[in-house]
Amino acid sequence: MHHGICHLNIVSIRILAEDSSEMVTQLLYGDHFKILEKRKFWSKIRDAYDGTEGWIRNNQFVTIEKSDYQSLKNSGENKFSSDLLSYVNDEKKAMIPIVLGSSVKSVYLLSHQFDGASINGKKGKSNLIVTALYYLNAPYLWGGKSPFGIDASGFTQMVYKINGYTLLRREEEQATQGEALSFIEESEPGDLAFFDNNEGNINHVGIIMKDNFIIHVHGKVRIDRLDHTGIFNTEQRKYTHKLRVIKKIL
Repeated sequence: MHHGICHLNIVSIRILAEDSSEMVTQLLYGDHFKILEKRKFWSKIRDAYDGTEGWIRNNQFVTIEKSDYQSLKNSGENKFSSDLLSYVNDEKKAMIPIVLGSSVKSVYLLSHQFDGASINGKKGKSNLIVTALYYLNAPYLWGGKSPFGIDASGFTQMVYKINGYTLLRREEEQATQGEALSFIEESEPGDLAFFDNNEGNINHVGIIMKDNFIIHVHGKVRIDRLDHTGIFNTEQRKYTHKLRVIKKIL
């Protein structure tokens, strides 16, 4: 089995090996993965961080040795870029833009240099909201994980990831993590609220803030009211999401 690393700022992972296929998630700069199958133009991969599988173009990653993959996976401490946009310099001193949450601990494998602001280790729960606000007004994008396009579960995953904690990729997967709370009054800023559709399937997630507010992705990353019924959009003057469960992850 071969291994790879993303050397570009954002790369789409798709369900099928074709450009028109649905994007299920993204790789950001420095993300590493296993290569499960390789074709002429596409490779099927498994993201080392959350196990998501899909197809990426062969010209949008570089291969690495198994030992380097294992070293990245087992190193224990991550290091992420902490500005909305920063840069790395490649071996020819050309600048490559990278987005918030890109993994910069692996620049040495790519012979790149990074001198920007970064964050590493596990941060306190209060820092989750600080990080979440960096994404405010980022547009909704199915499968997105960056300030230039992000979905609900990608948003919560990235906020937790940057602060040193692991969430799975999809809403329904994240809902299996942590401890369920009985009432909103028991929650703290940084806890997750999950919402379901008419069929009872969890289809949305957001991060609880103080004073009964929630930051989540609905058209864009936005802040709305939260109560026992769900999310109340003050602009539309209606509930947009029905509350299912609140989970304490930390």
